[in-house]
Amino acid sequence: MMKVAKNYIKNSINVGDFNKEGKWAQNLDTSKSSSSSKHMEETDSSEAIENKVDSVQDLRSFLQYIRSKKELLTINKKVKKKFELAAIVSKFDKKEAVLFTNVDESKFNVVCNILGTRQRFLYAVESSNKQAKISNFANIGQEFFPKKISANAPFYNNDTKNLYDLPIVTHFEKDSGPFITSSTVYVKDQESGSQNSSIHRMLLLNNSQMVIRMVEGRHLHKCFTFAKEHKEDLKICIVIGLHPAVNIAAAYQAAYGIDELSIANYLLNGNLQLTNNNYSNLQIPKNSEIVIEGRILYDEVAEERMVEMLRTYDFIRMQPVFEVGKIWYRDNPIYYDILPGYTEHRLLMGLPIEAKIFSVVKNTVPTTKMVHLSDGGSNWLSAVIQIKKRLEGEPKNAILAAFAGHPSLKSAIVVDDDINPLDPVEVDYAISTRTQADKDFIIIPNTKGSSLDPSSDQKNLLTTKLGIDATISLLKDRERFEVAKIPGADSIDVRKYL
Repeated sequence: MMKVAKNYIKNSINVGDFNKEGKWAQNLDTSKSSSSSKHMEETDSSEAIENKVDSVQDLRSFLQYIRSKKELLTINKKVKKKFELAAIVSKFDKKEAVLFTNVDESKFNVVCNILGTRQRFLYAVESSNKQAKISNFANIGQEFFPKKISANAPFYNNDTKNLYDLPIVTHFEKDSGPFITSSTVYVKDQESGSQNSSIHRMLLLNNSQMVIRMVEGRHLHKCFTFAKEHKEDLKICIVIGLHPAVNIAAAYQAAYGIDELSIANYLLNGNLQLTNNNYSNLQIPKNSEIVIEGRILYDEVAEERMVEMLRTYDFIRMQPVFEVGKIWYRDNPIYYDILPGYTEHRLLMGLPIEAKIFSVVKNTVPTTKMVHLSDGGSNWLSAVIQIKKRLEGEPKNAILAAFAGHPSLKSAIVVDDDINPLDPVEVDYAISTRTQADKDFIIIPNTKGSSLDPSSDQKNLLTTKLGIDATISLLKDRERFEVAKIPGADSIDVRKYL
């Protein structure tokens, strides 16, 4: 899967006007206290940067890595948490990551858009383990659980109980308020004893409480339901600011009982270090920037609403309230914010699912070449599947497998291996020239779909799904569909003729 991905990832980075240097490089000291006068030395050597990545797997090492690739900008001018920061980040969609060193009413740095391109998504995986394949996620179990456990962690250097100390951002005008959008939640399953990690949005209510959104039926919600049935609060740890490989693993919908930390450790080539959290009896990444200890209250809910992946407002929900016990953070802490509905949000949630669909479809149709969750479908609702067709009926099998692998998927288009799934013009061409609607379009009504789709029955999670077999019929002469080529056109240099 990763080899296939390398062939089509496009990096659309444009260098902006902001200074690439700045205070952040001085603030990335991974071992000294805030009173120390010594700071991490800057270097432009890619080899030196990669050595740092191999030795310390955390957010700071990754920022150093993408800085060496000229893909991190630093903004030192003061910005406001309400709307202004989000407005700036929106201008860098599919471009550079941005680090803010001067956020109004906060001592924390804020970094955004670190996974804002497919190329940086690959950096997150391959900077530490060049053999890593996202398509392997489904086969990773407890044998990859991190073995490096430490009693000490740098985030224990500082603490507070006040959520207002964090630079929690207000993104959109109709959001319920400021949201933490990158929080990775760690919980222990009460029945099996296994850990689970997943990413959740959290609405700031006051200085000690937030509202946590949990998707019904997923692992954290299952643990919460068990606690609620026993009239108990659920202890969790919320972590903000991790090496992005850990976030990618947490975003993957692993099989029940699989600890996503084992997937993260696989991506980090066995170098993920954990520490014991005494409050929750959980093991969490040692080099986390910010750790929030607390409880999800079993008997208290509040209203929340936020922009979702489709960049539309989710409907108003009543969700459980989380109460803070203590907040720990590193010296010179870096807070990670994800702009909802923009490319970073979509890729973080969509690419692990893209790999999951690929694995499921390939098990059904072994000649599957690629699966692409399209930008037009918000990297969530629409998939293009490329196969090398051998038998009639294979495309329809691929479509059904894709819907089974990702129940939120609304449309699936299967194309031949001469069509580039990433090019919407080529995909449209395949639909226009290789399909007949009465034979090649599959409509499946009243099927479980995504709660995000405003056109669906969002209350009952029902939608109508569309599958399109846009492959050439094996019952026809393939030459009739061949796209004409001019010999030598791909290699000719027209400058020689001007």
